[in-house]
Parts: sequence; structure tokens; C-alpha cells
Amino acid sequence: MSTTLPHEPEPTVRAALRSPRLLRTEVLAGLVVALALIPEAISFSIIAGVDPRVGLFASFTMAVAISFLGGRPAMISAATGAVALVIAPVMRDQGYDYLIATVLLGGLIQVALALAGVARLMRFIPRSVMVGFVNALAILIFEAQVDHLVDVPWAVYPMIAVGIAVIVGFPRVNKVVPAPLVAIVALTAFTVVGAVNVPDVGDQGDLPDSLPTWFLPDVPLTLDTLQVIAPYALAMAVVGLLESLLTAKLVDDITDTHSDKTREAWGQGAANVVTGFFGGMGGCAMIGQTMINVKVSGARTRISTFLAGTFLLVLVVGFGDVVALIPMAALVAVMVMVSVGTFDWHSIRPATLRRMPRSETSVMVATVVVTVATHNLAIGVVVGVLVAMTLFARRVAHLTETHRELVEDEDGASAVYRVTGELFFASSNDLYTQFAYADDPERIVIDLSASHVWDASTVAALDAITTKYARKGKVVEIVGLNESSAQRHWKLTGELP
Repeated sequence: MSTTLPHEPEPTVRAALRSPRLLRTEVLAGLVVALALIPEAISFSIIAGVDPRVGLFASFTMAVAISFLGGRPAMISAATGAVALVIAPVMRDQGYDYLIATVLLGGLIQVALALAGVARLMRFIPRSVMVGFVNALAILIFEAQVDHLVDVPWAVYPMIAVGIAVIVGFPRVNKVVPAPLVAIVALTAFTVVGAVNVPDVGDQGDLPDSLPTWFLPDVPLTLDTLQVIAPYALAMAVVGLLESLLTAKLVDDITDTHSDKTREAWGQGAANVVTGFFGGMGGCAMIGQTMINVKVSGARTRISTFLAGTFLLVLVVGFGDVVALIPMAALVAVMVMVSVGTFDWHSIRPATLRRMPRSETSVMVATVVVTVATHNLAIGVVVGVLVAMTLFARRVAHLTETHRELVEDEDGASAVYRVTGELFFASSNDLYTQFAYADDPERIVIDLSASHVWDASTVAALDAITTKYARKGKVVEIVGLNESSAQRHWKLTGELP
């Protein structure tokens, strides 16, 4: 008899506050994430066409709000590129007030979708899609750093190499202080003391010098306004939820714990509403920063998420002059190592590829290719799921078999067809061709004891078979239907065009 060992319980906020070791981990993790968020938020603001402070304030409000409202502890939510790409046309064509109205509506749609149970759809995402999602994410994280490696002073390259060496080697000496933080501090000190002229955070955009304030968008509350913003708000809601729920599932796997996906879904919506009312551009879960927080820094509670947002605001408002001096090379080194750590290297080993069914590999590759090509994780995942569904339907369809047997009894000769396998649109379309209409005797029995009727396509196929036999003066009897199949057949037979 085998027993299943219970998972190690996840540290709670109360436990972290009582433990200096755990609290130190959470605080330092939040600080590292905050430093990594600053250039990201600025760049996403540029994508959306808004002032950098809009992205920075969005990252602050999203992180702080989700730390209370979210269902996945230690996950980082902030302004993201995916959301920025979706809402950028609103800013370009309608202006800032309409963009904020879009964010508010998008948040409300997310809450509605959460209450409708959208989080339960996560179970339909196959593992091969998740692997493709993770690998594509790693590639996109690395690709985002390329811009910081082109047309830069030569000193940037050795600095990045030193930063990577520190991140890899420092944990062997000391595991108390996060290695990324050590790399950032060391490289910043080097550039300041040595007066090394390399790109820094200040070159990415102006940092705000005031706190965010309450903001109400000045838009007419009319049907015309709704028609303008609704398509973008819906796209923002779907993209944000998909990325957030996938990230939550990824963190569940890394920490070997479970999270409340429904709470995470409506928490994302509520956080976007809060962000909108403070003039932020909205956002969702940030996979790269979440990996820094959970996988690199070892954070496990909501404290790190809350402090990431708090430190971000304190750093850009109170210590903006100091933060502006951080060389981009240090942050690039951190993100490169996040990319390397995120990629599932096991999935592309030759031994793994030989063992893995081709259909699984095809789904993973499709997810990666589409995601990298579109720079949109949501589109890649949707395509991956569709490819997986198609290949699964094709595989299952080939498992359906029909066996014909001629039987003689007191009632005369009859042809008995025994059908095995699942009958649905992909398999039932071929069912019509499996019968010997001209050669069969006047009585035909279709035995479905080893089958299940799943949809109207199968009922239509059975009706077509019965009709063709009837034209030849032959009688068909369908037997062996289970309760569910019989009910479906009884409701639909003769009613389909």
C-alpha cells in the first residue's frame, strides 16, 4: 500500500513576520523586484504611448492591490507589455481619458469573468502548452534584453558578464542576500566610483517626483463611448486573465502548492479598477518578475509582492536620483539569468524528444513559435490549445473501429455491426462509410455497447445510415446505447437537417 506524503505547507504572512529569516527573504526579494520593475514599467509606458509615470504608478498600485486581493501569494502583478500592446490604439486614437476608461472597464470585465467561473477553464490547457508557454516566455525575456546590447559602449559587455558571474557564483558563498541585489549594487558602485559612461535607468525616461493621485476619466457616459472602448477592454481582460492564471499555475508548480484561481481572477480585475482610478495604465501578472521573486529570491508570501510595489514608489519618488544611476547592464544580467532559469531545458533534450509523442512536441513548438512571432503570450497559448485539441481529436478518431458479422437465427439473416470507441464529430463522419449497404441482408443491427455518443454529429451520422438502408428496404436497429447516449439520441434523432 502506497502513501502520499503531504506537501510542505506554504509560509503564511504571520509566520514570515515572526521569523527574521523568512522576513529578510521577503524584504530583499521585494527590493530586487522593485529595481527590476522600474525600467520595464518605463518601457511599457512607451509602448502604450503614455508618460513613464503612468506605467510606474500602475506597477505600484497593481502590486500593492494584488498583494491583498490576489489568490496566488508571491506572484507579481504590474504594468505589462501584453496589456500595453492591447490598449495602445486607444491612447493613440482617443487620448488618455479614454485609455483610463478602458482600463476601468477591463477590470470590471475581469471581475465578471471570474464570477462566471472562467478560472475553471485552466484545466483544459495541456501540459505541452504550458511547456511551450514557459519556453516562449524565456525567449521573450531574453529577446527584450537585446535592445540593451546593441549600439552601446564596449564596457557594457564585460559588466553584463560580471553581473552574470555574481548571480551564479554568489549563492555558493552566501545565500542570505539575493545574488541579483548584490550584482545591481556592485555594478552601480563601479559605474559611479569609476565614472564609467554606460546607459542607466535614467536614460529610459523621467522618474516621477510626486505620489499618484485620484483620477476620474473625463469621457461621456454614452453608448458611443462604450462602443469605442469595449473591444479593447475585453481584449485587455482576456489577455490579462490568461497570462495571470498561467503564471499562477506556473508558481503553483514551482512551489508545489495550490492557489485560488478564482480569487486571483477577480483580484486582477479589482486591482485594475484601483489602478485606473489612480491614473495607471493597467496590467496583469508579470512572469519575469515573478520568477525573480519566487525562483531566484525564494519569496513565498504576499509580503514580497506588497513590498515590491512599496519599494518601487519609494525608490522612484524618494530616491529617483540614485535609482537613475543604476546601469542597465546590471538589470540585463538579472533578466538574462531569469531567462535561462525559466526555460525548460529538459523539454528539448534529445532523449526527451525521442520519448515524447510527436503530437506533444508539435503543440509545444506551435505555442513557442506563435508566441515569439506575435510577442503575445495569450495568442500563443490559444493557438497551442487549438493545435492540441485538433491533434487529440484526430488521434481519438482513429481509435474508433467497426466490425461486421453476419448472423443467422430463427428470424433470418442479419448483419451485426459492433462499433467501439468514442463517437463525436471527428470519428462519426467516417462512420457512414463503414457499412455494406448493398450487400447486407434486410435486417441490420448496430451495437453501440462499446461506444458513447457525444454530439449531434454522431446522431446525424446514425440517421444518415438508417435513411440509406431504408431507401433499400432494409431495417436498422440501434442497440446497446448507454443512458446518456440513449437520451441524446432520443432527443435529436429525426430532428437534424
